[in-house]
Amino acid sequence: MTTPEAVMRDALAAVRRALARPGLPSSDHELAPALPPPGDQPRRAAGVLVAIQPGPRGPEVVLTKRSSRLRHHPGQIAFPGGKVDPGDADAVAAALREAEEEIGLARDNVEVLGTMPAHETVTGFVVTPVLGRIRAAFTPVPEAGEVAEVFAVPLAHLADPAHYRMEQRQWLGVPRPYWVVPFGPYYIWGATARMLKALADRMAEDAHRG
Repeated sequence: MTTPEAVMRDALAAVRRALARPGLPSSDHELAPALPPPGDQPRRAAGVLVAIQPGPRGPEVVLTKRSSRLRHHPGQIAFPGGKVDPGDADAVAAALREAEEEIGLARDNVEVLGTMPAHETVTGFVVTPVLGRIRAAFTPVPEAGEVAEVFAVPLAHLADPAHYRMEQRQWLGVPRPYWVVPFGPYYIWGATARMLKALADRMAEDAHRG
């Protein structure tokens, strides 16, 4: 009988192998070249934490639902994370700091597994996904006013490219195609879904070759 610990160990090994594969940065403009570029303003570095923990459905990825009161991206599904501040050493440090501030996940409770190539958003952020294992169970504490909900999605669901589809809506007067990976009541889309799809593609390629 396969134990939950063995399932978690195998999943983390698959993630590490996926992270070891070479890759190229991605951009929201790949699917929507007609969108206006961010312009001449400097791109802003950011880091997000793709945190993996054991759960009742196997390994899970922790996500947040942003508060509906926020000015930018209200109600959307996102990773914990944010822009790199002057006090952050790099995007990894920013992701860990923001996760601690947004959901109460102590940075020393995260084992960093590695990073994926950055993703550039239409809003001018260059976002580095930081993959990490949550060392010990924690009780999420959503940051008041910013995070409406903290929830988890099975890694097996997010790692399956078949669960992704492309949709489209009008943005700034032009069609904007984007990836979505719905799960139950949660509509995961945009840059979050694109970064998850990049991980899913890497894991699927590794499984195919293996």
